Amino acid sequence: MRWGVVTFPGSNDDRDTRSALARLFDDEVVSLWHKDRDLGGSDCVVLPGGFSYGDYLRAGAIARLSPIMDAVGTHARAGGTVLGICNGFQVLCEAGLLPGALVMNRGLRFVCRDVTLRVESLASAATASCASGDRLRVPIKHGEGCYVTSDEALARLEADAQVIFRYVDAAGEAGAEANPNGSAHNVAGVRSERGNVVGMMPHPEHAVDPLLGSTDGRRVFESIRAWVGRSGA
Repeated sequence: MRWGVVTFPGSNDDRDTRSALARLFDDEVVSLWHKDRDLGGSDCVVLPGGFSYGDYLRAGAIARLSPIMDAVGTHARAGGTVLGICNGFQVLCEAGLLPGALVMNRGLRFVCRDVTLRVESLASAATASCASGDRLRVPIKHGEGCYVTSDEALARLEADAQVIFRYVDAAGEAGAEANPNGSAHNVAGVRSERGNVVGMMPHPEHAVDPLLGSTDGRRVFESIRAWVGRSGA
């Protein structure tokens, strides 16, 4: 399998993502530049965390206009696998490849800490090897991670199992105290209708080594690898 990790001006987790993938798998991991116009044969494209273009206008609003996003959109519409992490999630929403938007945290402060995620849907590339209700401990670090959409759209996402991760407490409950940024319904990650495009605010690449306190992020990348193996896309 070949992973392609995109670097935008302002990305800061692209190297961490490549390092995590190299640690986990004997796969090819290639670097993709924001001005590239093809994906170099990548099976899964990862849009990493960071502050693309300094988060000017809105987080992800300028990055979505980068030349490489035309290729990412074509890949996604053809059933190819795409993972957006934090800023990458914001870019995918701005590009219309995922529903909703990410806005300033309700507390108006940057948050950086470990959170607990509950797996809500298995019909996505990022959760294909998980079990419903699994809990993952993964870090977050963002200032614009509050997921919003209309009430009608949110009801459709819930009904169609497009919410894949939800913030919960240690007991697995999705209460207000478990919500680090004010996201609607404690949403931490969503998928496209086909499940091949996924976005999440937490950083699985920072949870693959026991020295970092959790290896639960491995489950996300292992799921994607299994998804690509089954779908061939």
